[in-house]
Amino acid sequence: MLKTLKELFDAWAPAPSPQAHDEHELRLATAVLLVEVMRSDHALAETEQAAVREALQARFGLTADESERLAELAHGSARVATDYYAYTSRVDAAFGMEEKIHIVELMWQVAYADGHLDAHEQHVMRRLADLLHVPHGAYVNAKMRAAAAAGALRGGF
Repeated sequence: MLKTLKELFDAWAPAPSPQAHDEHELRLATAVLLVEVMRSDHALAETEQAAVREALQARFGLTADESERLAELAHGSARVATDYYAYTSRVDAAFGMEEKIHIVELMWQVAYADGHLDAHEQHVMRRLADLLHVPHGAYVNAKMRAAAAAGALRGGF
């Protein structure tokens, strides 16, 4: 009986296209990188969590609910991940340099969101940027733009 119900639901539900699956995997990979930066200082501040959700909304045009669900999924994936390669390789392969630099800037925005830049956050940021093959100059410029935006929002950083 359950098999029959499943077949009925499967018949009604359109099969997801490979492109939709790839887009979902890319969004998840990007979200995991943002979450890894948030988790790197060992304090999950609400401001950092909000910065992750806002970055996902801005980058992928998601609703607040969609970004919340994606961030939760990314948090669970990041918790069980053994390395960053599965996520950085997907982002590296899918995005051009300009887009990858934008992702690095979003990661810096998450790092600056709590008003404190931890040494471990900086280390994780450098590793992720290296794995994304972002040149050092572009990495520094993304950091400066994010710091300026965070300082402007807080009246100085």
